[in-house]
Amino acid sequence: MIRYLIIFITVCLIPISCTTTVKIGPDGKPLPNLYRINVADSIKIQFRVLDSINSIRVASGGKSLKLDSKLNAAAKTHSRDMSVQNRAWHFGSDGSSPLERVRRFNYPGNLIGENISETYETEIETVSAWIKQKDTRNVLLSPKAKKLGFGYFQEPNGKIWWTLITGD
Repeated sequence: MIRYLIIFITVCLIPISCTTTVKIGPDGKPLPNLYRINVADSIKIQFRVLDSINSIRVASGGKSLKLDSKLNAAAKTHSRDMSVQNRAWHFGSDGSSPLERVRRFNYPGNLIGENISETYETEIETVSAWIKQKDTRNVLLSPKAKKLGFGYFQEPNGKIWWTLITGD
């Protein structure tokens, strides 16, 4: 009899232990899955973004972009600054514009455009969202663009601030 009781309890507890709980935010909506960027992934992120954008550009008849370290630095710095300001917008906490920021990093070319995002999504989900909107898609697909900079900053709570800059 005890054996049957143990089997019954085990069978009843297995489904309970396998269920996932969905956390609900203060607005009543489910909280997003947390995407944590680890050190190994941080090195790969820029290349995943570059490959994704170049695939889209080539498929639409455009030329591939190349990563630029100065644009990367400007993008990374702006991502951190947006976090400090706690708002996604194109102006720095010192009032700087995207054009001024790329000049600070001595980028020799011209700024083509800047895309920004505040999200919990991956870099690929963010690029996908940018492709769906005409103005941000134009930054990614501009025939004038030859270089790309990409940076992010992840807060301890998981929120990620993304910045993408294109230049000629």
